[in-house]
Amino acid sequence: MSLVAHQHNSQAVSPQAQQDAVVAEQVNKESRSWDRTPGASLEEWMTSRIARFSTRKYDWDALKFQADFDPKFRRAQMRYVGTGATGVGNDLNTVPSEHFTFSTMVIPAGHEGPPHIHTDVEEIFFVIRGKLKLVITHGDERYETILTDRDLVSVPPGVYREEINIGDEDALMCVMLGAKKPITPTYPADHPLAHIKREKK
Repeated sequence: MSLVAHQHNSQAVSPQAQQDAVVAEQVNKESRSWDRTPGASLEEWMTSRIARFSTRKYDWDALKFQADFDPKFRRAQMRYVGTGATGVGNDLNTVPSEHFTFSTMVIPAGHEGPPHIHTDVEEIFFVIRGKLKLVITHGDERYETILTDRDLVSVPPGVYREEINIGDEDALMCVMLGAKKPITPTYPADHPLAHIKREKK
């Protein structure tokens, strides 16, 4: 017996409650990226949920359009869960995302991630190693700080952020975005990258 039918039999419910129950049933029926494929062994199922470092590679082309404009923007993404928000449309060599994406980013010494904004999701940076200057702007307000090994920042949606490697070696950080497929970020209207048309990947 469906949840809606059960509710009708036990007591009168409001139209909104009925609608909520229908939506809940639909969500429960939808497949999710972590669902076990019928017939798959536990080993096969769990193997599909593992992304090993040995099978990853740095993607220096994910944000190549930025580096083509100015070499200081050259950096690389290594994807683990989903594709993030770099604009890479698909990567079958990752664990499929459901609620968030996870990747690592290498920023060479003296290089930087340009100011950008995610309108839809929170973005987390966790510095594994290196020394980054983090610049946050919101309206007329500006905030700067230094992030080093094992520091984390959670940047809310709707806030501009940029990361500048002020250290002497490559900086390595984890990047998480809070959606299955985040919207590609945009740049301040007066920033040159805002006017560059990029190819779809």
